[in-house]
Amino acid sequence: MGQSTSTAAISGRRDASLSHRSKSKSTALISTMHDDEAEEPNGSFDGLSDYISDLPDECLACIFQSLSTSDRKRCSLVCRRWLMIEGQSRHRLSLNAQSDLLAVIPSLFSRFDAVTKLALRCDRRSVSIGDEALVLISQRCRNLIRLKLRACRDLTDAGMAAFAKNCKALKKLSCGSCAFGVKGMNAVLDNCPALEELSVKRLRGMTDGAAAEPIGPGVAAVSLQRICLKELYNGQCFGPLIIGAKNLRTLKLFRCSGDWDKLLQVIADRVTGMVEIHLERVQVSDVGLAAISNCLNLEILHLVKMPECTNAGLEYVADRCKLLRKLHIDGWKANRIGDEGLIAVAKCCSNLQELVLISVNPTKLSLEMLASNCQNLERLALCGSDTVGDAEISCIAGKCIALKKLCIKSCPISDQGMEALASGCPNLVKVKVKKCRGVTLEGADSLRANRESLTVNLDTGEPEHQDASASDGGAQDNGVEFPALANQVGAASIASSSNGRSTSFKSRLGILSGRGFVACTLRRLSSGNGR
Repeated sequence: MGQSTSTAAISGRRDASLSHRSKSKSTALISTMHDDEAEEPNGSFDGLSDYISDLPDECLACIFQSLSTSDRKRCSLVCRRWLMIEGQSRHRLSLNAQSDLLAVIPSLFSRFDAVTKLALRCDRRSVSIGDEALVLISQRCRNLIRLKLRACRDLTDAGMAAFAKNCKALKKLSCGSCAFGVKGMNAVLDNCPALEELSVKRLRGMTDGAAAEPIGPGVAAVSLQRICLKELYNGQCFGPLIIGAKNLRTLKLFRCSGDWDKLLQVIADRVTGMVEIHLERVQVSDVGLAAISNCLNLEILHLVKMPECTNAGLEYVADRCKLLRKLHIDGWKANRIGDEGLIAVAKCCSNLQELVLISVNPTKLSLEMLASNCQNLERLALCGSDTVGDAEISCIAGKCIALKKLCIKSCPISDQGMEALASGCPNLVKVKVKKCRGVTLEGADSLRANRESLTVNLDTGEPEHQDASASDGGAQDNGVEFPALANQVGAASIASSSNGRSTSFKSRLGILSGRGFVACTLRRLSSGNGR
């Protein structure tokens, strides 16, 4: 009896406690939901404190900023106060830039009145916003610092000029497949003195008739630090801007027609502080590389599908650019860059940390020099090389003490090379091997067994015809492309997985998401190491 009474008493107290807590939660929620309609003067409801209502707007805004986009949308539905704070604390906005956006711009930017980073993207088959919409946005977002325009084909020079006058604080402009031309671009450069980054792709308004009209330098030349030009028929119109950008640090040229050798000579003489240069499928020979060698602070160089560049040009760069840290070369099977150029890099660039060789045929001679002299080499990718076999991998294993990430694709190596890695490269943490016929699952398993801390990722798929190329990523870097994969650029990084399952492996490499092998495997390393 006593035990039964005690149990009943405890149960009763527990039920009362649970009922009290449930009531507290529900009433607090009700108070929050009806904050504007039924909030009591002392911030309580039925004597229970509503702590959320006591939070200052600034604290609530900080909480919202740490949430995902979907969670922020849900929070904005809780009450009017949350709706207001969520809108006022949102600084980044991406909109579908179809023509019907014009009608909702006033109400949209009345709610999101603190936007500083805006992306306007339109489907290629739809009618995009025009000048009126862009001007209206610029009047309501005068503190805009970043603007991305994609396929806004109804924007004209006049619209860009009006926008530039209203948004003088702009720091970054990225535009692709837009219809405005030289006058619109010059308007931005003349009115945005804080502009730091400019990325232009397929500017449709730059017709043959405008080829002689120069772009820049304008007031923005003083602040510009990064310029990226992609797929421009008249890309050399930007010559005055590049030459006038005295503080330029990064220059990227992707598939821009014309002979760039002479312009690079002038650029390198006037702009000597560049630290990063990407060249992909542009007409540049050893003359242009010799000009680039005047950039004594150069740290990152990407040469992708440049058939006129030879060992001699690479020797010019290596001899003078001794601070080089990252070197990417896609030889495009031209076989004009090989041991001689790489030996020059090994002799002169002791700070080299990352080396990517695609369709280049180095031998043990140059690889041994690189391994011995470049003691900081941490990331190495060898793809589509006919000369990299077991002997070369053994050389790397024995000499590359600092190596952490190794990526090998379509090279004639076997399990013997894997065995060499088992006892070499003491700092090695990840190995990725793809389409190397001689490497078996047993060889990979043996390597894992000998080095339990080493992550080994093996894909034994049948070799395919390969084609390496950097993509058109604006602020992004270089990468490679294979016909079965879509084109994508990424900063060099090597990553891998130890599960050895083909589906997971392909997913990580971007085969299902349209990313190139090295672009995917190399991107993660740089981000992981913070370099």
